[in-house]
Amino acid sequence: MKIALGSDHAGFSLKENVIEYIEASALTYIDHGVFSEDSADYPDIAASVAQAVQSGESEYGILICGTGIGMAIAANKYQGIRAALCGEAYSAKCAREHNDANILTMGSRVIGSGLVLSIVDVFLNTSFAGGRHNNRLHKISLLENDKMN
Repeated sequence: MKIALGSDHAGFSLKENVIEYIEASALTYIDHGVFSEDSADYPDIAASVAQAVQSGESEYGILICGTGIGMAIAANKYQGIRAALCGEAYSAKCAREHNDANILTMGSRVIGSGLVLSIVDVFLNTSFAGGRHNNRLHKISLLENDKMN
């Protein structure tokens, strides 16, 4: 499993904690930045991670900004991306099981380093349930292609 990681300046420190977890778990990752706490624009990082997931270069993405909201909005502009903002483990579990989310977004100003690792662990270790959820994902694909209107 290869994971695309990214953060803006607000999420940099928390991203470093996630990198430690991923390395300890012997997973592969690509860090799409940022590499310091210097001011950065989250849409640029979200685009880079979303494109990596969209192209198949990475199976999953993890994006962190101050609230996680901006990253989710920007990443979800890409076809086939299902970025889920999660602030606790239950949402991460449901995002994977029900929505087959492929990018996790989180907010460094609303969750701490202990909780973020729990959320990441659940997100990366939960499988899509399929079944009745497949039809819903199909409808999301139709929305992306503007074929439901």
